[in-house]
Amino acid sequence: MSKINDFVVRFANVNGTGSASANYLFAKAIFRMGIYVSPKNIFPSNIQGLPTWYEVRISDKGWLGRREGIDMMVCVNPQSMKKDVESVIPGGYFLYDSTKNLSPEFIRDDINYIGIPLMQMCIENFTDPRQRQLFKNIIYVGALSALLDIEFKVLEDLLAEQFTGKEKLIAPNVKALNLGVQYIHENYKYPLDIHLERRDMIGNAIMTDGNSACGLGAIYAGATVAAWYPITPSTSVVEAFSEYASKMRVDKLTGKNNFAIVQAEDELAAMGMVIGANWNGARSFTATSGPGLSLMNEFIGLAYFAEIPAVLIDVQRTGPSTGMPTRTQQSDVLLAAYASHGDTKHVLLFPSTPKECFDLTAEAFDLAEGLHTPVIMLTDLDLGMNDHISEPFEWDDARMVNRGKVYDATQLDNIEQFGRYLDVDDDGITYRTYPGTHKTKGSFFTRGTSRDEYATYTEEGPAYVRNMQRLQKKWNTAKTMVPGPQVYQDKNESKLGALFFGTTKFSAEEAREMFANQGVILDAIRLKSFPFNKTVEDFISSHDKIFVIEQNRDAQMRSLLVNELNINPTKLVSILNYDGMPITADNIFEQISNDLKVDALVK
Repeated sequence: MSKINDFVVRFANVNGTGSASANYLFAKAIFRMGIYVSPKNIFPSNIQGLPTWYEVRISDKGWLGRREGIDMMVCVNPQSMKKDVESVIPGGYFLYDSTKNLSPEFIRDDINYIGIPLMQMCIENFTDPRQRQLFKNIIYVGALSALLDIEFKVLEDLLAEQFTGKEKLIAPNVKALNLGVQYIHENYKYPLDIHLERRDMIGNAIMTDGNSACGLGAIYAGATVAAWYPITPSTSVVEAFSEYASKMRVDKLTGKNNFAIVQAEDELAAMGMVIGANWNGARSFTATSGPGLSLMNEFIGLAYFAEIPAVLIDVQRTGPSTGMPTRTQQSDVLLAAYASHGDTKHVLLFPSTPKECFDLTAEAFDLAEGLHTPVIMLTDLDLGMNDHISEPFEWDDARMVNRGKVYDATQLDNIEQFGRYLDVDDDGITYRTYPGTHKTKGSFFTRGTSRDEYATYTEEGPAYVRNMQRLQKKWNTAKTMVPGPQVYQDKNESKLGALFFGTTKFSAEEAREMFANQGVILDAIRLKSFPFNKTVEDFISSHDKIFVIEQNRDAQMRSLLVNELNINPTKLVSILNYDGMPITADNIFEQISNDLKVDALVK
């Protein structure tokens, strides 16, 4: 049975052998043919030598989540070959380097084998040792172009773009592609039953990663200071910001940089620098992952209690360095929500796409300054480091930047006494000043210890209670300011609902359709922020059962919902995945189906 534009290809390579650019060339070519494609880079936490995989899902229906099963395995790594052979679905294809004979232990009767002497072809056609290693990858891309019907001109155009300014590299790369094509033409029937046909489905969509989108969003938000300490998988956020800032934050007349990027000695110091820059009126941010977020807790608490804006982008991963730091997870939800010690709550944002990374990064700065508080954006490794098809980014030049409640010199002249923590509007949000605004008014000490409404130090209990009650009032105001959720609800309301956030969006949406095809209607809601607003409360209260889909072991979002909304825990059923890989629609469908069968038996 033909599977046009509906299959999964996985590449099994060795980390550090130059396969990443070849695999990306494959995925980008499919995108250029107007076909929905979703690549996932699965790499180890070492620099070179261990197995690495690159998985590409092609979907005619536009599904962008992972799918179970491998239709075509391209294996050039003997270390992982046993596992790779086993992962191919019956009837699928296994493409391998046949320079050496395949061991009998890797032979299955129910899959198809495509042997190509990749290393031998490189030795015969290229003399440079480095080219021999690199072009092995390009040859198999050429072979796939024949087997799967990828338009060869698309590949040529992509190589021309990639090597702009290095044109002498184009010809040998095209030669390697042609070697792969020619070998398939001479030795195999082509195209395969799984193959591609040009479509015009993706319109003006772009392909990019979430970390780059966050860096660009910070630029458009007006950020001028980034302080950070490198950590996988967040490092490329600040690298992207640096690249964009060097083009867009340089004074055209003097050539001087209008930005500052500081690599601190550790994450705690980085957060301290962010606080200092924001206190002085700059828009500043940092990027980190779970271990860094842990180290930043003390300064996050200072920012919360001293009410200093700060933006933190947390690209979540699977556990600390002793876990799987190069795998994805949503395991920092509770850590981020209640970061630091004492009674603290922090605004969280949950983007699902690169476009939302761009939009919500910009919004994070407005929220941080509008609320005088830290705002933490929770992405994950899958969204941050993998390429995704996304709506194009848009920016309204007329958009008003929200700097929040800040007194200028004229306003200070018109008030008798400045109270930094005085709630004059009864919304919990006070007024602040920038240093040096006025000669005699508006100055205050920023401290992390208790003080009264005028920033005067005190350890009197009633003053502390008043301040904490005001912060709670500000938290309630925040509910009206954060982005609302996306609700998926048919006219005929179901009593069953699904709740998800972040990158679970793609597979959750697909699972909903799988259930609809079975006659089961699942209403759904996608969270975009914390605190939860009334829409979230109303959705949960109007359904008998809510399946909470998240990628961690301890059902952290479910715990947050129960804790914050006082929901009966039995109403929220956890659908979990924490193996380091993005959750699939099949996984969601199976877990929910098993629960519904139990319900049917009970009834």
